[in-house]
Amino acid sequence: MKKIAFLVLLLTFSIFSAQQTAKPSPPEGKALVGELYGAGVTSSNEVLTVEALQTTLKSKDKVENVTVRGKVTEVCPKKGCWVSIETENNERFCVKMKDYAFFVPTALEGKTVLLEGVAENKMLSVEEARHYAEDAKRSEAEIDAITSPQREIRFMAAGIKVVE
Repeated sequence: MKKIAFLVLLLTFSIFSAQQTAKPSPPEGKALVGELYGAGVTSSNEVLTVEALQTTLKSKDKVENVTVRGKVTEVCPKKGCWVSIETENNERFCVKMKDYAFFVPTALEGKTVLLEGVAENKMLSVEEARHYAEDAKRSEAEIDAITSPQREIRFMAAGIKVVE
């Protein structure tokens, strides 16, 4: 009887350990036109280009309840918890998911999307900038080159819709 109880306990512990050590991964999906992630995107807001958002953020630190159209250049390969959007001057800005409430598939890379949420100017610490570079699988040389804080546009998305 003790052997059976021990085996049941060992099996339970093994299953629990396997669940705890399983690597998170982005959700499956093809990111087809029309698909929504998060709270979705309403059609009541004026849709800004990335360039118009950048211009607006030159005079304001934060813009709430804004909808922006842009092209996804990168998706977090670990969990799909952030994306990068390409700007008109070939720079990028980071989009995170509001309250970490949803993730996106890596298939979103290369797609044009509508983002709805809050945009703001943010100063990234060296540690945070390096963390994002590591997540994006940048080379060690690129990571080591980050030696000072970096200013960037940060977008907190409540919803994302694939449009192209």
